Amino acid sequence: MVQRSFGCASLLWLVALLALAVLLPSTHVSASSASTNNWAVLVCSSRFWFNYRHMANTLAMYRTVKRLGIPDSQIILMLADDVACNPRNPFAGTVYSNKDRKTDLYGEKIEVDYKGEEVNVETFLRLLSGQLARSSRFERRLMTDSRSNIFVYMTGHGGDEFLKFQDNEEISAFDIADAFGGMWAKGRYNEILFMVDTCQANTLYSKFYSPNIIATGSSAKDENSYSHHADNDIGVAVTDRYTHHVLTVLETINKTSQVTLQNLFDTFTHQIIGSNAGVRSDLFNRPLDETLLTDFFGGVSQVELSEPLGFREASGVKEEEEEVRGAQSSRRSEVLVKRIGREKKEPKGVKEGGGGLGRTALAGGVLIALQVGAVWVARSRCSRVV
Repeated sequence: MVQRSFGCASLLWLVALLALAVLLPSTHVSASSASTNNWAVLVCSSRFWFNYRHMANTLAMYRTVKRLGIPDSQIILMLADDVACNPRNPFAGTVYSNKDRKTDLYGEKIEVDYKGEEVNVETFLRLLSGQLARSSRFERRLMTDSRSNIFVYMTGHGGDEFLKFQDNEEISAFDIADAFGGMWAKGRYNEILFMVDTCQANTLYSKFYSPNIIATGSSAKDENSYSHHADNDIGVAVTDRYTHHVLTVLETINKTSQVTLQNLFDTFTHQIIGSNAGVRSDLFNRPLDETLLTDFFGGVSQVELSEPLGFREASGVKEEEEEVRGAQSSRRSEVLVKRIGREKKEPKGVKEGGGGLGRTALAGGVLIALQVGAVWVARSRCSRVV
């Protein structure tokens, strides 16, 4: 009798728990919203003037992720930084990725975290693993966690399962695979987008084994990657075909864009890129046609929920509205007083024409001054380089 009562009680408890589970709202977080912070690690692994395009590739990608919302504090930029102020640069203190030279990539308030000989295999691997020296500055660290999406971009010279660092050493496909494996074990990422532009690029991600990684490269095994075009005044190629195409697509989106990774990958053709760009998605747990480009290239908005209006008393709302109206009226009065004061001080009757400067001449003078100022600012960047 006791056993039968105990069995009935257990059954009732089970039914009650099932009913409670149905009634309670789900707290499951979808894969698309799992990331709470996005980071970018941008690496130009080459150096010297004739590799101008690799630095331009990296700086153009840097400009793009900043435009789409990733703050400098969450971007790690690694490049030799020996091009802008190179004696052979006819446009000192500048870097361009297009021969029209409309956008100075070196003038976008860049923050280079690692430059010169600091760009090496050991530093890159320590950065990913979080094992930098204690003396390393906070802003040079990759402070990611299990809710971080990371965009890793690398460009330079490579071969079958390796990428050269400044013609001095190489990083292998195994090195990067194990670095990502250690990051996953330590909870240092949620998802990774790995993108590489080099010869035989697709071999560099062939050894990956950690989950939640999507990888893409510019060329298959035994294939070269190609530059896109040169600037005759600069004298070298200024961008690579694969990176140029990716950036062209990214220039069409904004922070709220619904364009997906699949949309981007569908545009990869041999005719456009000159080689067989690759995509590896077997480790990735989300459909590519549901994964937005901004999940990796864009920033994550931090939204603060305020108290609903319905919880406030009507009298309190009215008081707040009256305070706002009073403040606005006060500001309008201050502006009006200042305007009247200026009109009293300024002499009347001064008109354009006669002996004064016309608007066209004045505008032309301002334009020339701005152009001269831009050249001076660009050259002054090099005077500060040590």
